[in-house]
Amino acid sequence: MTTGIAVPPAAVKPAEFGVVAKLVAEAFGTFLLTFGGLGVALFSNPSSAPIPTPFAVGLSIAVGIAAVGHISGGHFNPAVTLGLAVAGRTNWRLVPGYIASQLVGGVVGTLLLWVTVRTLPSLGSGNNVQTIFTQLSNGVDDLSPSKFPMAGGLIAEIIATAAFVAIILFVTSKRAVKGMAPWAIGLGLAVLVQAIAPITNASLNPARSTATAVFAEGSAIGQLWIFWAAPILGAVITGLIFRGFGSPDELHSATAGGVADITAEATRDDGVRVSEVADAGVAGAELAGGKPLASDASADSDAVDASGDETIGTGTIAAAGPGTASEDTAPARTADDDARDFFDKKR
Repeated sequence: MTTGIAVPPAAVKPAEFGVVAKLVAEAFGTFLLTFGGLGVALFSNPSSAPIPTPFAVGLSIAVGIAAVGHISGGHFNPAVTLGLAVAGRTNWRLVPGYIASQLVGGVVGTLLLWVTVRTLPSLGSGNNVQTIFTQLSNGVDDLSPSKFPMAGGLIAEIIATAAFVAIILFVTSKRAVKGMAPWAIGLGLAVLVQAIAPITNASLNPARSTATAVFAEGSAIGQLWIFWAAPILGAVITGLIFRGFGSPDELHSATAGGVADITAEATRDDGVRVSEVADAGVAGAELAGGKPLASDASADSDAVDASGDETIGTGTIAAAGPGTASEDTAPARTADDDARDFFDKKR
C-alpha cells in the first residue's frame, strides 16, 4: 500500500516590493553615485584623499546595490536598465519609471554639489562654477581630458558599457555565488572608469552624464547625446547576446506576470530560489493530496508493499519470503529518505 510521507512545508517566496519602493530605491542609488562618487572627484585632493575617483565611483555603486539592490535590482543607470530589459532580466513595464527615477536622483545629487560649490567665496561669478562642472562632465574633442576625437569616445563608451552590463548579467545569474554581486559590480565599474577616464571622463551612465551637463556650459550639453547613444548601444548589444544564448530559466521571473527584476533576487537573502519554491510547491500539493509519487523508487517500494513484507512507517524491512533473508540486512529507511529521493528526482 502507499504510505503518506510527511515533509516540511514548502518555502514561500517573499513578496515582491512595490513599484514605488523600486523607484525610490533607484533614485537613492543614483543620488549616492553622483553625490558620493562625483563629490570625491570634485573636492578631493590627490595628496590628501585616500580614495581615487574611479574607486570612489565603484564603491558608491557597490554600497548602493548592497543597500537597496534587493528592492529594485540596483541599476542606477538607464543603460543598465535597458540592457537588462533586453536580456529578459527586467520587466519592460519598469523601464520608463526606472529611467525617470535615475535621472531625478542623479540631478538632485549633483544639485547639492553645485549648491555647495557656490558657497565658496573664492569662485566669484557663476561662470566659474559652470567651468568646474564642465570639467566634471563627459566629453570628446576639446572636452576630452586627452583630446580624443568623437570616434574614440564612442568606441570606448560602447565597449566599456557592454563589458559592464556583461559583468552584471554574469554575477547576478542564478548559478553565480550569492552575495558577490554588489562588490563584483562595483569593482568592475571602478576598473572600467579608470580605463576610459582619459578618453571621455568615463560616463558608462547617461544619468551621470546628464546630471553634470545640466550645470555645465553649453558645450557639454551639446555633446550629451553621445553619452546617451554609446552606453545604451553597448548595453543593448550585451543584452541581445545574453537573450540569445542565456538560460531560459533566467528570464521567467521578469517576464511572467508580476513586475519583477531578477537582479534584485541576486542581492536579496531569501535562502530560496524561484525554481526551488516551484518544485517544493508541486511536491507539497502531491503529498497533501495523498497521490502516489511516480518515480522508480516508489514503484519498487509499491512492489515490496504488495507482498506485505515492508513497513515504511516503522523503518524496518523484512525478507521477501521465508528462507530468502540476506546476511547483509538493508539499512532502515525513513520518511526523510523517501522525501529526499523525491526532491532529487524532481531536480
